[in-house]
Amino acid sequence: MIDLQAPIVPWEGMGGIKLNSHINEFYSMIEQYGKQPKLLGKYLIRYEIDNSLDLWFNLLNGKLFKITATSNYYGTLFNKIRVGMHIDDVIKLEPSFVYDDFEEVYCSSKGVYLETDPVEQTVLWISVYIKEIDNPDFERGNW
Repeated sequence: MIDLQAPIVPWEGMGGIKLNSHINEFYSMIEQYGKQPKLLGKYLIRYEIDNSLDLWFNLLNGKLFKITATSNYYGTLFNKIRVGMHIDDVIKLEPSFVYDDFEEVYCSSKGVYLETDPVEQTVLWISVYIKEIDNPDFERGNW
């Protein structure tokens, strides 16, 4: 089961879920709590779990490559950043976040993405991902 208070740990995971885990470990959770999955391109899929986490898998190798904390997730990133904070407060606490105009998210070289509400400027979600996400063969599952 998901621990909604667990720390968000870049390159590792959150909620007691580890990056690089295989999709078959989550079958019952997806069946019980998951909404209709979203296919992203041909080989990537996202499962929304009970308004708390999104699990992103590569279908070719079955591995979890990204986890996103959403509105009902209460754990913190770097023991101080959480969903719902104003982005100005986040940047004061962690200046490694830089806005990416193309992706329209805040990125940190420490392995984290943040999406903010365009009006309120509050954090909508926090994502951690695997280091191999930028590899040329990432989508083909060669990692």
